[in-house]
Amino acid sequence: MSVPGFAAGPLRASVLVVTVALVALTLASISPAPAAEAPKATEIGVTDRELHIAVVADVDTPLAPGLFGGSVDAVQAFARTVNDMGGIAGRQLVVDFYDSRLSAADTLNALIRACTSDFAIVGTTALFVNNTDPIVKCKDKAGNATGIPDLPELNTDPAHQRSPVSYPLIGIQRDYAESARETYTVNVGPERWLLARYGKLSGVWLHASDLKSSKYGNLPSFVASQRIGITKDAEFDVSALTIQAGYTPYVQAIKEHKSTYARSGLDVSSTIRLRKEAAIQGVTSVKAWDCSLQCYDQRLITEGGKDVEGEYVWVPFLPLEEANHNSALARYVNAVGRDDANGFGIQAWASALLFKHVVDGIVAEGGINALTRERFLDAISQVSDFNADGMMGTMHPGDRRVTSCYVLLQVRHGKFRRVHPTKAGTFDCSPANLLTLRANLEGSL
Repeated sequence: MSVPGFAAGPLRASVLVVTVALVALTLASISPAPAAEAPKATEIGVTDRELHIAVVADVDTPLAPGLFGGSVDAVQAFARTVNDMGGIAGRQLVVDFYDSRLSAADTLNALIRACTSDFAIVGTTALFVNNTDPIVKCKDKAGNATGIPDLPELNTDPAHQRSPVSYPLIGIQRDYAESARETYTVNVGPERWLLARYGKLSGVWLHASDLKSSKYGNLPSFVASQRIGITKDAEFDVSALTIQAGYTPYVQAIKEHKSTYARSGLDVSSTIRLRKEAAIQGVTSVKAWDCSLQCYDQRLITEGGKDVEGEYVWVPFLPLEEANHNSALARYVNAVGRDDANGFGIQAWASALLFKHVVDGIVAEGGINALTRERFLDAISQVSDFNADGMMGTMHPGDRRVTSCYVLLQVRHGKFRRVHPTKAGTFDCSPANLLTLRANLEGSL
């Protein structure tokens, strides 16, 4: 699961200079073609002057205040950037934010509101999309149950993964067979690298237990890493509200088994507590402290301090430290501000780029009044390879295949450092990074 809050820290002055230059040179790629006809109201959320999109995200939450605020910031900043260049499809892009608040009721209400007011949902980052009727059965302007296009950044709930109108850039790829055992495809490239680096590993896994969807989001990756050879010493269900002292039994298990691998599937705060408790108890056996993209968060370093040295973090996008290597990433940093840039924002910006990519294709083929939800859904299903102008590894939103691409980072001397592949601006996209497994994971919750 992704987590928010990466404050990028000061970028070099040279990066900012390059950013300005890149913005001037590359924003033309997101500016609209001249309109040959007067815009008309063609669909719900599409007027003669405005194109409305929704962003649904858990922000005002009791468990983690501000949780997915980075997604909202990114989509809103993207709209401002597009509008400054003249708009999209001959119209101004308007973002309607609906806070799902880590609540099933608020999430349902947000989806209903988006259905009735917006053309599409972009950058969805909500853990409680467990009822997709409002988006799947959403009626279009003609009264047909076409559905509303949904471009989620996060789709951890099984119901959301089944949605035929949802096209995530990243997420869990699963196929449903007639049997109770589902088929999953998982990117295990980072864990294969760790095994190659350290040899035999055995470890402890911490599952997020407050929400079923959170635990379900971790399970395929955890099981896959065990299938490729990381032996399971122990695993625990952990609440996000567990304080550091509550991590004592988990760290004791690491000491008892002399574990060489450890990973938490909760947000970055959990990894910080785990590492601090391990330092207090004098754990020395762990060779690979592993974390996925939720740990790409400056709080890992500012709050974890020396205790999180050596933490591995893998991400499916170029790190913010490499904004001078990619124009799209530089535009994102420039648009939201370096202090508000974060991993969730990068992914939401990429989802917005995907949205515009599809809209621009429809306009190029049928004109600025060709926008309908039905046409958009047909067009996005044809997008096979997409890399958000190079800021992400190649994604496959149209057929919902999981990406094989990643970048592995490590905390070294208080900074995120690229470990693999070593060349800045690149990804490891080997087909060998993907593992297909069969398991009844949904039934195990």
